[in-house]
Amino acid sequence: MTTAPIADRATTVAARATDLSKIYGQGETQVVALDRVSVDFRQAEFTAIMGPSGSGKSTLMHCVAGLDTFSSGSVRIGDTELGTLKDKQLTKLRRDKIGFIFQAFNLLPTLTAMENITLPMDIAGRKPDQQWVDSVIRMIGLSDRLKHRPAQLSGGQQQRVAVARALASRPEIIFGDEPTGNLDSRSGAEVLGFLRNSVRELGQTVVMVTHDPVAAAYADRVVFLADGRIVDEMYRPTADNVLDFMKQFDAKGRTS
Repeated sequence: MTTAPIADRATTVAARATDLSKIYGQGETQVVALDRVSVDFRQAEFTAIMGPSGSGKSTLMHCVAGLDTFSSGSVRIGDTELGTLKDKQLTKLRRDKIGFIFQAFNLLPTLTAMENITLPMDIAGRKPDQQWVDSVIRMIGLSDRLKHRPAQLSGGQQQRVAVARALASRPEIIFGDEPTGNLDSRSGAEVLGFLRNSVRELGQTVVMVTHDPVAAAYADRVVFLADGRIVDEMYRPTADNVLDFMKQFDAKGRTS
């Protein structure tokens, strides 16, 4: 299944997990959510993480993004080893180097779209790079809705604001956890298109957990997990190829 990487793709690593394990409980109740996972996420690449329920895909993303602790192994964002950071340092790293997009839009209802977009930088006391922010806003197509509050926007528009918020601070990497899960197919396609364009046009790095083969087809690469381990990866995915691969899990419980 694995094919050669895209030849002209940047090879600099934005994030790396090495022998990463996450174990819950102990003894008879012990659950191994991640079992010595090693994976690189390269700069200017869009990676989708897929697998059946309980495969560890969300756990992997949360550990690499610094949202959850891990039991053993190593996680690096750029040159920074997450395991060496104290809580305040980890909070600063997430704020300065990582963007997040979740299934729930997580917008503040009392703020306008523009205020939601710049909120993380406002909290950090950082002045936005207005030229960059303007280019992000043009890309998501919400220039005429910036003064509207979330309740005045559709679900798709709210998620586009969330995408712009994640992009606005120019993070080293963006993590999305089922970012189109609450959207209809048309709105979901728009958001996925914006994420893909942020990689191709702005050089952003995106890692997305999804269960949807159509969503995965927007990525440059799909990483497949089963039983807490990476079992394969696919470059230049299509929805049909991803669906065919995922059917193996339904038929066998895991790939051969």
